[in-house]
Amino acid sequence: MFKIVDKQTVGPNLTQYEIQATRIAQARKPGQFVMVRPNEKSERIPLTVARTDPQAGTITLIVQAVGKTTLQMSQMNQGDSFADVAGPMGQPSHIEKFGTVVVVGGGLGTAVVLPQAIALKEAGNKIISIIGARNKELVILEKQLGQVSDELIVTTDDGSYGNKGFVTDALGELINASDKNVDAVYCAGPVIMMKAVSEVTRPKEIFTVVSLNPIMVDGTGMCGGCRVTIGGETKFACVDGPEFDGHQVDYDELMDRLTTYKNFEQRMLDAYQKTHKCKLQR
Repeated sequence: MFKIVDKQTVGPNLTQYEIQATRIAQARKPGQFVMVRPNEKSERIPLTVARTDPQAGTITLIVQAVGKTTLQMSQMNQGDSFADVAGPMGQPSHIEKFGTVVVVGGGLGTAVVLPQAIALKEAGNKIISIIGARNKELVILEKQLGQVSDELIVTTDDGSYGNKGFVTDALGELINASDKNVDAVYCAGPVIMMKAVSEVTRPKEIFTVVSLNPIMVDGTGMCGGCRVTIGGETKFACVDGPEFDGHQVDYDELMDRLTTYKNFEQRMLDAYQKTHKCKLQR
């Protein structure tokens, strides 16, 4: 059992959990993730590890309640325990001294790029962070990224905070600025955003890394659910990734595969909400 030692609401349907998971906290590296099962009858879901505290033996997860399992998680409180937290899984981020690195986080993708930014900074890079969300309430980890970044740019779709527009607008301005020299870009967020970022960096052949979020069942490569096409070859995101060359990803295939169980997921969510109506209204 993995005890929830702290729980905080960080935005609409956004919850931050600090979990007691000593061995994961000590072994995890930037880019890796965990597979979480809230209770013994739940499905497993992949979640990004936003931060770790090896001394305290804790890991930090940020979860958006959008489906049945994440809704179940949102109803758990400090002192409760998750049935399983397996990891760290996946390949660690490729970290080296590039020069100037831009990390781009969209929505929950900001939790992915935070540990990358920390590691890239420690490797001697200049860090420019761009984070975006639909509105001000959904901006996360701004303070933490600001502490490690040489420059921080915030964008919101509706203009309620920071610059009005998309992360790609800010990235394009940076790349085309005469006083900037972008050597690498690390990006995580919605698939359509990662595709757009990759197209912005493609003309100048800027090294671009994206963190993919396909359907995962076991996180060990056995189920094949997380297969993606990279440079014309089939890869499994859980064991070969989750990070890949952004210019080699077949994004259209990935977006199509993400809709495979959409109707089933909605039926399960509707049934759960109907059955647990009293609890959800507390």
